[in-house]
Amino acid sequence: MKFIPQWRLRKPAQDASTVYISETFGVRALHIGSDTVQSAMRIAKPHDLELSYTRSMMAFLLFLDDPRAVLMIGLGGGSVAKYIYRHLPRASVRVIEIDAQVLAIAHQCFLLPSGDDRLQVVIGDGAQYMADTKVRVQLMMVDGYDAESQAAALTTTEFYRDCLQGLTDGGVLVVNLWSGDRQFAAVLKRIGEIFKAGILCLPAHKPGNIIVFAFRDKPLGLSWVYLEAKAADLEQHYSLEFSAFVSALRTMNRHDAEGLLI
Repeated sequence: MKFIPQWRLRKPAQDASTVYISETFGVRALHIGSDTVQSAMRIAKPHDLELSYTRSMMAFLLFLDDPRAVLMIGLGGGSVAKYIYRHLPRASVRVIEIDAQVLAIAHQCFLLPSGDDRLQVVIGDGAQYMADTKVRVQLMMVDGYDAESQAAALTTTEFYRDCLQGLTDGGVLVVNLWSGDRQFAAVLKRIGEIFKAGILCLPAHKPGNIIVFAFRDKPLGLSWVYLEAKAADLEQHYSLEFSAFVSALRTMNRHDAEGLLI
């Protein structure tokens, strides 16, 4: 893959807004104002999900079959959007991304497809978009980080209430949180207070990221027998570690010998 020379390949000094990329051992990474990897792509396998937290976000498929309408807030390198576009061909995806630089890099360096009827990227503030737009989707995915932490506007009670109202029956909100964030416990509690049907937490394989699944309606199929069979089937279709996701769900959620309890 040809490298686009105008993007930085090093950390800029004291510039928290600069978007730049790095390449190490065949992996291209996106950074926003720090060494933190916001998104990554293995150049030899550009359509795979390189980072464990992005693979963990796809665990929504354990609870939601074949969503047709998807809204994502935060694009990054476009790994998850690209994966859904490729592997869920009946899904229409709209992404809200605040930084036009990020979108340009996703197209030029991370093989994000050009927009069509199934994939659209809108430049704008995700929280404002949710407040101003009548959204009706089956799946929402929130992964909006700057150089330091998740954008504060994407962690408010009002924002999560807007997310709940924008989900159709059986809809799921997926949120990527960072367990080391001092606001982690407060944000998790906030999500649970709005999504009264229940939430589940999935720690990603690489420690740090916690993926939260928040349900508009109480989910069915939470027994271990069902989840393990579902995971085995999904692994055949998507080549992701769904059985490991089911095991990891035990570590942070109430459960008994029969299954998950929410």
